Amino acid sequence: MNDPLDTTSDRRPGGRTARIRAQVLDAVRAELAEGGHEGLTMEGVATRAGVHRATVYRRWRDVGGLLVDVIDAAGEIDWQPPDTGSLRGDLTALNEEIQESLVVQPSLAVALMAASFHSEQAARAQTKVWTDRYAQCELLVERAVERGELPAGHTDARSLLIAATAPLYHQLVLLRADPDPQLPKRAAEAAVLAAAAGAFSVRREESV
Repeated sequence: MNDPLDTTSDRRPGGRTARIRAQVLDAVRAELAEGGHEGLTMEGVATRAGVHRATVYRRWRDVGGLLVDVIDAAGEIDWQPPDTGSLRGDLTALNEEIQESLVVQPSLAVALMAASFHSEQAARAQTKVWTDRYAQCELLVERAVERGELPAGHTDARSLLIAATAPLYHQLVLLRADPDPQLPKRAAEAAVLAAAAGAFSVRREESV
């Protein structure tokens, strides 16, 4: 989910501080995309950003701090879930965004996922971003209920969203398969049909 939070402060830095942060985070993204987590160093980031390494160490302390800030920065983007007029269309559009983020070369999304397995700080930040994004996307299910596509009060939105988006990650990240232009639509349609059949029923979830 092309995704979405500053966990350290309610106020975004301005002026020179903002410029330095932008330079450093751009450098982290570039270093990650080129060399992965294994090649990410404070010195390399400082050099690429054109910032004194003492500044980088003082603000971010270590590679984990850099990763957390890059992930947090994703949450500062004013992203909104798709609104196509139907649940099938919304989930298809969401999946197309996900697929694009995973197949672009180099993929920052994939690099950050890999990095989260090497840094507990990054893993926590990544979990928060994913949790927030799924919460945002529950709006798609709420709209579907309002349009009468799904019965009111009977669909677990989070389960539906995970089922709709999981095939993209399975195919492109786990299996490393070539992108299928039809997969976003097929996965969305399968999730909608499953939801209509009661596969994500709240009552079923509670009875397990």
